[in-house]
Amino acid sequence: MIKVEIDEESGFCFGVVTAIKKAEEELTSGETLYCLGDIVHNSKEVERLKEMGLITINHEEFRRLRNAKVLLRAHGEPPETYTIAKENNIEIIDATCPVVLRLQKRIKQEYKQKDDIQKKQIVIYGKNGHAEVLGLVGQTDGKAIVVEKLDEVKKLDFNRDIRLYSQTTKSLEGFQEIVAYIKEHISPEATFEFYDTICRQVANRMPNIRKFAAAHDLIFFVSGKKSSNGKVLFGECLKVNPNSYLIDSREEIDNKLLNGISSIGICGATSTPKWLMEEISRYIKKQIAISDEEIH
Repeated sequence: MIKVEIDEESGFCFGVVTAIKKAEEELTSGETLYCLGDIVHNSKEVERLKEMGLITINHEEFRRLRNAKVLLRAHGEPPETYTIAKENNIEIIDATCPVVLRLQKRIKQEYKQKDDIQKKQIVIYGKNGHAEVLGLVGQTDGKAIVVEKLDEVKKLDFNRDIRLYSQTTKSLEGFQEIVAYIKEHISPEATFEFYDTICRQVANRMPNIRKFAAAHDLIFFVSGKKSSNGKVLFGECLKVNPNSYLIDSREEIDNKLLNGISSIGICGATSTPKWLMEEISRYIKKQIAISDEEIH
C-alpha cells in the first residue's frame, strides 16, 4: 500500500491565520469588506474568501474608495496607506503580522535619526516589489536600498555606514552570506550593524521541510505561484528530493507520477491552507484505489 503523508509543519503561519480569522469574523457580520491585495498568495484560499464576500482591491482602487471598511493583510503597508484611509474615511481592519509590525517600527526609528542619515544606508534584504518590502521601504520615505542577491550588495557604498535588515520570510543562509560579505568589504571608517529580523516560524520550516522531503519517494509541494515563501521552500525540497513537484491544485497532478511509488509526501508554504493539502491527499488516495482496482 502506498503511504500518503501530509507534513504537519506545513500550512499557514500565525500571521496569515490571524488575517484570515479577522476577515471571516468581519464577513459574518454581513458588512461589505474590502482587502487591499490578495489576503494570502494562494488563489484557492482567495477564491474561498471571495465566495464569503471578501472583495480584493488594488492600491489604485483603494485611493478612489470612500466611507468603507478595508482589511490590511499580514504583509503590512507603508504609512501612505494609513494617510489615505484617514482622508477617505476608510475604517482599517489591521491584520499586519506582529513580527512585520515590529520590523517596520525598528526601520522607522533608524530612519528618524536624521543626524546621520546622509552617511547611513538602510539596506533591506528582500524581494523587490514584495508587499512586505514595500511596507518596509515606506518607513524610510522610499530611501531604503533593497537587495535580493549578493551581486546587488556589491553596489553598496562601503565607505558609508550600513544598517542591514531582512524581510521576515527570507532565507537565514542568504542573510548570513550578505552579512559576511559586508563585514569583509566595509571601510574601517564606516560602521556596520545588522539585525536578523527573519521570522523563526518561517526560517525553521527549511530544515523541517528538507527532512520531510527526504523521507518520501515523491513530493507534491502545494503553493500559489505568487508565493515567494513557496518558491524558497520548494527549492529546499528539490535540493534533497529531485522527485518534487510544485502544484497549486489537484488538477495539476500527473497521475503517471504515482506509479511504482511507495511513499508520497504533501507539504506547502506559509500561505498554503491545510484544507487544500487535505483535499489533494484525498484525491491521491482515490487515484491509488482506482489504480489498485484496475490491477485486480
